[in-house]
Amino acid sequence: MALIIVLSVFNGFESLVISLYNSFDPDIKITPITGKTLEEKKISAIDFYQVKGVKYATKVLEENALLKYKDKQYIATIKGVSSDFFKMTRLDTMLVEGKLNIGNKESSFAIAGQGVAYFLSLVTNDTYNPVSIYVPRKGKRNILIPEDAFNNLYVSITGIFSVQQDFDAKYVLVPFSFAEKLLESKGMISSMEIGLEKGADMNQTAELLREKLGPAFKISTKYQQHEILYKIMQSEKWAVFLILSFILLIAAFNVISSITMLIIDKQKDASILWSMGASIVQIRKIFMMEGILITLSGALGGLFFGFLICLIQLKFGFVKLGGSGSFVIDAYPVKMEILDFVYVLATVMAIGLFAAWFPAKKIIKPEIYTAENL
Repeated sequence: MALIIVLSVFNGFESLVISLYNSFDPDIKITPITGKTLEEKKISAIDFYQVKGVKYATKVLEENALLKYKDKQYIATIKGVSSDFFKMTRLDTMLVEGKLNIGNKESSFAIAGQGVAYFLSLVTNDTYNPVSIYVPRKGKRNILIPEDAFNNLYVSITGIFSVQQDFDAKYVLVPFSFAEKLLESKGMISSMEIGLEKGADMNQTAELLREKLGPAFKISTKYQQHEILYKIMQSEKWAVFLILSFILLIAAFNVISSITMLIIDKQKDASILWSMGASIVQIRKIFMMEGILITLSGALGGLFFGFLICLIQLKFGFVKLGGSGSFVIDAYPVKMEILDFVYVLATVMAIGLFAAWFPAKKIIKPEIYTAENL
């Protein structure tokens, strides 16, 4: 029961983190192997929509910039995106203030992360005090004269999103054309972000893109974009599984002692069976079957009650996370997976089989089943 509950909670947290990252990250991201940007024409020859599984393909241009709002300053990453970016992600569900509008070629607006908004004390739709964005100017420049050293554009903030701290304190989304002008990067992109159709095989689509684009591009799935994070979550889950399994192994000595006491108590009955012609193997099987039945009943009971507790938590969220409601959820998340039930049942039965075999193998001796012992 404990194994099922703990694994389901870990699954819940993993699904929560993945859903948060999926609200901002694409399913597949294409970046240059060398350098920060690449010429758009090098990649525009590929019709991404003809690749199996691809639903959206949006070009991205991003760079660090200095933001100034009233008397406050903050360094953030300006991310220029097209309108398909918002269709591909679920950022509309993560807005905490304002609306999802970055304008177009004629009028440009921006959407800021909640962390950026906090540090700058941003107010949405403040047309009288737009955010001033500075980036170093390319080519020869006089660093002593700010007008020569930096490109500077103004933009109004129309919305604030909150996904996860890594994103909230880093990104400001602007139209792609605005980023091109600000960064003096006409015809250049930082990456192509790909959104997949529902049910598409992400790894298969990534492999198809590698075949089309060649070795000059790095193609990362959403798991590879945060590979360390996902590996840590999986490692933590299975580390806890092993710890609880060791505890279960120690608890199995209760079964060993029960079977041992049963063997001692049933020596006379075993002797009668022996004298009637039952082999030592058959007698051992009787006690092993007793141990397996004890283990199986405990395993099935644990699986049932673990499932029941997880189902109650899933429906009603009785066990709260605590705190002041600053997290995105207020109760422990739960997600049950059939493979966890299979692994737990297999682990418990393996330990139970050992617990039944050990006393039956070591304690039962042929010589105790003789007429002299009756």
